[in-house]
Amino acid sequence: MENRLTLLAVLAHPDDESFGMGGTLALYANQGAAVHLVCATRGEAGIMDEEHLKGFTESSEVRESELRCAAKKLGLEGVHFLDYRDSGMEGTPENKHPQALVMAPIDDVASKVVYYIRKLKPQVVVTFDPIGGYHHPDHIAIHQATLRAFTAAGDPSWRPTIPLPEDLPPYKPQKLYYQTISRTFLKMAVRVMPLLGKDPSKWGQNGDIDLTSLSKIEFPTHAVVNFKPVAERKRDASLCHSSQGGSAMVNGFMRWVVGLGGYKETYMRAFPPPENGKIEKDLFAGVN
Repeated sequence: MENRLTLLAVLAHPDDESFGMGGTLALYANQGAAVHLVCATRGEAGIMDEEHLKGFTESSEVRESELRCAAKKLGLEGVHFLDYRDSGMEGTPENKHPQALVMAPIDDVASKVVYYIRKLKPQVVVTFDPIGGYHHPDHIAIHQATLRAFTAAGDPSWRPTIPLPEDLPPYKPQKLYYQTISRTFLKMAVRVMPLLGKDPSKWGQNGDIDLTSLSKIEFPTHAVVNFKPVAERKRDASLCHSSQGGSAMVNGFMRWVVGLGGYKETYMRAFPPPENGKIEKDLFAGVN
């Protein structure tokens, strides 16, 4: 068990693990790796119809239940919450909630992430890209915290800024990746959506994601993971998130676009520095 491959995904909300890098997580879990998720919030700011609240007291309970459903479909070994509150999109009242992730000092968030890195000992850590995929404040905050934690976790002189459950020895993962949205996919979506009567500048359940502007932001691609062997696992996990439009993400237009894209998820490598021109097909490539 000490030599088992372990991957840790550090994300912000329930559904990030399925709609985003779900294929990658399912693929490595299916191959026998220990795949863990650290989720910063329980998605309190997510909008949902009243029908989804039946049997639950509040929306965060719905979102957590959906995440645990998705975790089983993906084969995750563990789900770990940082217990911050969903900050919502930029400029919304949720940004100012005292428990919101964006209100927390970044070093406090990083301290919690360090704890899980040292506890779980992943060789590979994955999180959002520097713009959080689509400029979501929580995505950006957890990206920044994970970047700090990745370095701090292996530093014997590092000290947490908040109390942690236990004092663990230093541990430095071997690789850090940021998931990126394929620009090929985005550009394709921007061209095709108007033909189907959809506005690419108002994408998402709340119409607050501008795919047109995102398609113009270029990030390098250092790794491409083909998840076709477990595509149905990603689909089933996405369906768990019914309150966030899971069925719309895997049926009709979106399923066609994902299939056209070849069932691939793309990453840029933050550490170690990538080799010029080399595209990895395995996030664990070169891991000792």
